[in-house]
Amino acid sequence: MSIRTTTRAVLGGRLRSASGLLAGFATTSAAHLGALLTDTQVLRHATKPALMPLLAAQSLASAAAAGRQAPRLLAPALLLSAGGDVLLQLGQDPAFLAGMGSFAAAHVCYVTMFVGQGALTDRRRTLVVAAAYATAWASMVSLLWPDLGDLRIPVAGYSLLLASTAVTSAGLNLRTGLGGALFLLSDTLIATKLAKWRELPGHEVWIMATYILAQYLLATGALRAAEAQEEREAQEFGSALRARGAV
Repeated sequence: MSIRTTTRAVLGGRLRSASGLLAGFATTSAAHLGALLTDTQVLRHATKPALMPLLAAQSLASAAAAGRQAPRLLAPALLLSAGGDVLLQLGQDPAFLAGMGSFAAAHVCYVTMFVGQGALTDRRRTLVVAAAYATAWASMVSLLWPDLGDLRIPVAGYSLLLASTAVTSAGLNLRTGLGGALFLLSDTLIATKLAKWRELPGHEVWIMATYILAQYLLATGALRAAEAQEEREAQEFGSALRARGAV
C-alpha cells in the first residue's frame, strides 16, 4: 500500500469518526431537549453531562480529519463547561457556585483563545461591540440586582466574563459572534430564573437550546478561524519564498 493510499485511509477513518461524533452530539442534544419537554428526569440527568464531552471529541476529530490540530484551549473550554453542567444539576448552593466557577474558567479559555486567534485585530469594531455589550451587561445587572440576594456579586462577576466572551467572539467571525450572543442569552435566562422573574413557556428548554447551539457555534467557529489562520500563514510563507526567488 502506498503512502498516499495509507494517508487517505487514515483521513477517511478520522472523517467517519468526526461524523459519528457529530451525530452522537446531535442525538444526545435532541434527547436532552426532549427530556426537558417531557420532564423525564432520568434521561435529562443522563444526557446533559455527555453533551460537551461529545462536542469536544467531535471538534478534535474534525480538526484531525482535516490534517490539523484544534485550537489548544477549545477542548478545555468545553470540558470545563461540562463540569459546570454537572455541578449545576446538583441543585445545591455550594454546587451552583462551583458550577459557576467552572463556567467562568471556561470563559477565560474562550477569551484567551479568541484573542490569540486575532479577535481584537480590528480595534474600532472591538470598541463598538464592547460598548454595546457593556451597556447590555450594566442594564441587565441593574435590573436583576434587587432580586438576586446573596448571588449578586457572583452573578455580576460571572456575567462580566460572559460578556467578554461575547465581545471577543464577535471579533473573530460571524459564527463565533452568534455563539457568544446566544451564550449570553442562555445565561441571562438562567439569571432571570434565579431572580424569580416570570418564566417563559418552556423556560428550561430555551435555556438549553440556546446553550447547546451557542457552544456548537463557538467550537465550529473557532475551528474555522484556525483553518483560515493556517491558510493565511501558508500564503504569506509562499509569498515570502517567491519574493526571495525573485531577488
